[in-house]
Amino acid sequence: MRPRHLSRRVLLAGGAAALTACNASGPPQPPAQAPDSPETLLLKGLIAEKERTIALYSSLIAGGAQKLVPFRDRHQAHLDELRKHVKATASAPARLSASGSATPSATATPKTSLSRLRDLERKAAALRARQLASVSPGMAQLIASIGACEAAHAAALPRSL
Repeated sequence: MRPRHLSRRVLLAGGAAALTACNASGPPQPPAQAPDSPETLLLKGLIAEKERTIALYSSLIAGGAQKLVPFRDRHQAHLDELRKHVKATASAPARLSASGSATPSATATPKTSLSRLRDLERKAAALRARQLASVSPGMAQLIASIGACEAAHAAALPRSL
């Protein structure tokens, strides 16, 4: 009996199959990160908005407007609660330091004024009602409460410092 010789085609096909098997059996690839849900995206936007609002209040407080501390502190409470519902955010936390100033992103804006804050609060409160339709009932309750507080801020902010 004569030994069988493998044809060139058989060798090439076997080599290709072996290479494919080697590549497929390599280390597992990390799963692609799932995109954020619409509710998570909304929460991240609210967090960023609250951080900017706190920075605006802090810039006026740093200039001596101590009457605004309770307003800023309520926004900080909103921010803390919102963060509980989002695992990680890309924005830097705007936490209050022991002295009561926001850190790290509380850069003073030259045009920060009471009228600007009042307008910001009014617009934010109006926006909250439109945000309720796309979230879970519990989140809708939180966002509605934040909107009610913002509406109260718009009415309660002092006319002058």
